[in-house]
Amino acid sequence: MSVRTYQRWCRPEGVRWDCRADAARPVPHNKLCERERAVIVDLCNEPRYRSRPPAYIVADQADEGRYIASESTFYRVLREHDQNHHRGRHKAPQGKRPPTTHVADAPNRLWSWDISYLPGPICGSWWYLYLILDLFSRKIVGHEVYAAETGELACELIDKAYWREHLAAKTKPLILHSDNGSPMKAATFLQKLYDLGITPSHGRPRVSNDNAYSEALFRTLKYRPGFPANGFATIDEAREWMHQFVCWYNNEHRHRALNYVTPAQRHSGEASEILARRQATYERARQAHPERWSGDIRNFTLPNQVHLNPEKAATC
Repeated sequence: MSVRTYQRWCRPEGVRWDCRADAARPVPHNKLCERERAVIVDLCNEPRYRSRPPAYIVADQADEGRYIASESTFYRVLREHDQNHHRGRHKAPQGKRPPTTHVADAPNRLWSWDISYLPGPICGSWWYLYLILDLFSRKIVGHEVYAAETGELACELIDKAYWREHLAAKTKPLILHSDNGSPMKAATFLQKLYDLGITPSHGRPRVSNDNAYSEALFRTLKYRPGFPANGFATIDEAREWMHQFVCWYNNEHRHRALNYVTPAQRHSGEASEILARRQATYERARQAHPERWSGDIRNFTLPNQVHLNPEKAATC
């Protein structure tokens, strides 16, 4: 036993009992006697309750005007008699940590990046697309196509995006989220993030939807008309196609999640003025023909915050 443990147990009112997990503890004064515990076991083994959980049994007994013990006591007694096990063909519930979540309230606060495969000239050959997305504006702030998947190439990607977005002059921190791939956790890449003042963030292992923004963008890219499904003949061809796609996506693509403004307009702050003009147009149209409007005009606002993985409200 350490000295600190002994000091923690010694209090002015007296020395506490042994608090170690495997220590013998004093019997609570309100513990059920053996007869009462046997009543719980016999009740749970009755034909009407043998397939019911303790929560159901306690509620049903209360409907009959009878109280034996609390729900937690039922569980405790059943565990002691080795009668509390998972049943059924479905897998037993497992405790999983909640998904990593961050909030962005302006551009260059939260980025998401990932690597995807671009088909090569023959079956089984690939070019590797490195892509960084700003979650607040949906703008592609960095992309490269390489012939390998390494942490050193990821350093080159983040370094270019950092200086292109002028982050050296920013004071608020940037979070870079990714999955658990080997380039994302490479020591050289993590050191580069620390040097640039970027905070790394990673999704849960073996969970495919913790980086949904990047995955959704890859789907948009690969289902874009003109995408060469039969493969890119050379890496230069892949780079040229990606350059055209990024120019279209950032500057021409009216994003549905952005109320049909482009990511570049949202990133630069022009979106608010554009949406305000749309709203004024609709207001004039309603004033000109109020009989055609049964309710409010369309909502032209954009959210002030974007969540990486929004926490789901608890439902009963």
